[in-house]
Amino acid sequence: MTEDAFAGFSRGELERYARHFSLAEVGTEGQRRLREARVLLVGAGGLGSPAALYLAAAGVGTLGVVDSDRVELSNLQRQILHGTGDVDREKVESARDRLREVNPHVTVEAHPVRLTSANAMEMVGRYDLVMDGSDNFPTRYLVNDACLLSGRPWVYGAVLRWEGQLSLFGAPEGPCYRCLFREPPPPGLVPGCAEAGVVGVLPGIIGSLQALEVVKWILGRGRSMAGRLLIFDALDLSSREVRVRPDPACPVCGDSPSIDALIDYEHFCATGEVQAVSEGVEEEGEPGALTPRGLAERLEGWSDNDDGEMRPVLLDVREPWEWAVSNLEDRGARLIPLGELPDRLSELPRDRELVVYCRTGARSDQAARLLRDAGFPRARNLAGGLREWAREVDPDLPVA
Repeated sequence: MTEDAFAGFSRGELERYARHFSLAEVGTEGQRRLREARVLLVGAGGLGSPAALYLAAAGVGTLGVVDSDRVELSNLQRQILHGTGDVDREKVESARDRLREVNPHVTVEAHPVRLTSANAMEMVGRYDLVMDGSDNFPTRYLVNDACLLSGRPWVYGAVLRWEGQLSLFGAPEGPCYRCLFREPPPPGLVPGCAEAGVVGVLPGIIGSLQALEVVKWILGRGRSMAGRLLIFDALDLSSREVRVRPDPACPVCGDSPSIDALIDYEHFCATGEVQAVSEGVEEEGEPGALTPRGLAERLEGWSDNDDGEMRPVLLDVREPWEWAVSNLEDRGARLIPLGELPDRLSELPRDRELVVYCRTGARSDQAARLLRDAGFPRARNLAGGLREWAREVDPDLPVA
């Protein structure tokens, strides 16, 4: 390798990337590819943390980080991008500061917003590749469709309890997420990490593998995970691989696609129905859902009146350990975990309005549907759960 091959790298970069320069699969040309690459990280949480750290360390030139959340104490068991001093900070701010410490040669573009159908096409289009570290189905389907419609590949990762998954979708001639999972599971069938838990090391493993896939894709080296789904079992320290083929009937990448624009993904994941996004309006959950501000106003302005209208009953359907961390008991809430609800319906009044809440609104949405089907017509879900309540009404409330 001639001395001219290193032209354009500073002395600090030459020393920083020395181990890459030694690799025949990277070298100076590969390092330039990394430096010129633009990668969007969806989520700065459990999966995004190790991925962001390793991609910054590798010298990926521009890292976009999109996340609307703030750092919570319960994040720190697995989200190693953040520290105790970052609690209550915006995750993208915490991520930007940490990544600058890791590698000052990397540009970090912080997007402190939620990825939605309104902004996804513009945001995804600004980057070469997307790494999804989200923890919910609406965002995964949104990322998939936005990447397919923008011609961008994306690296998929998911974790729950002791199991992780990894793949790459949207590669030329390769399958997309919908080829594997045509429709989302019914609401509440697959619990999130907040409900089911996740061992802290697992996101580190899967997120690191996602970073590896990103680096390989940028370099054009090795065999990617396109067309393959890796399933990793941390308890057994074992893995297996599933072949994923393009589906000719896929509604996005198939022979006759029926989806050519982004849709309402919250509605799709709740009902399985494709629905256009309402122009100029973002829906906040299912019809009948109550926003945190709306509930706060109801509770603050309530009084018994002449027609017998009574204060809403607040029902917390989380687990006891979550209740112990934070709750709305001072607002009259009571706890009945979702798993116990079908056997404890007799404890609830049928003539009162029931406002059901959990951490994010997923379990409570399922509970509200169950209650309405069981003869509680006034059961309503608190949109966004306690997490949104903390954002909009009570910032001092800890949310596990």
